Amino acid sequence: MADVPRFDPATLTGAVNDTVTVRRVFGDAYERGGVTVIPVARLFAATGLGLGDGEGGVPLGALGARLQSRLAAGSDDSGPAPDSGTGSQQGYGGGHGGGGGYGAYVKAVGVYVIDDAGVHWRPSIDVNRVILGGQAVAATAVSAFAAVLAVKALSGAVSAAAGTIANAVSHWASSR
Repeated sequence: MADVPRFDPATLTGAVNDTVTVRRVFGDAYERGGVTVIPVARLFAATGLGLGDGEGGVPLGALGARLQSRLAAGSDDSGPAPDSGTGSQQGYGGGHGGGGGYGAYVKAVGVYVIDDAGVHWRPSIDVNRVILGGQAVAATAVSAFAAVLAVKALSGAVSAAAGTIANAVSHWASSR
């Protein structure tokens, strides 16, 4: 069998450890004009891996027996296959495999500012989230306004119908 390198899970976990570090959450601090700034991020990471190994005898069957007899005879003619009998001839099979992966999500959330007045938290502003929130509020307001108009129109229609029914009943009662 060819010498194939095996999957080493330590390589994957080493790569994950290099990626998922405190430096990803707290970036390198820097100083400008007596003010120290420390960037901060939110980090989510996940990893998974799998390994497998196997060895064993493999039935050769007619094609394998034909190939084995040709290799033993040193010929490459395509004559009829020798009788494989009951398929009791065995070959050798073995293998190994493995794989893995990881993913990381990093998002800036703000900075710590250290100055003469102390330590201050300055959150980062996600403009897309602000716009989406504004759209959600606007959609809710429009829906509520439409519901109020619908209820008002329905109550007016019910009131008018009740008045019409009352007039019809009184007219009917007076005509009797």
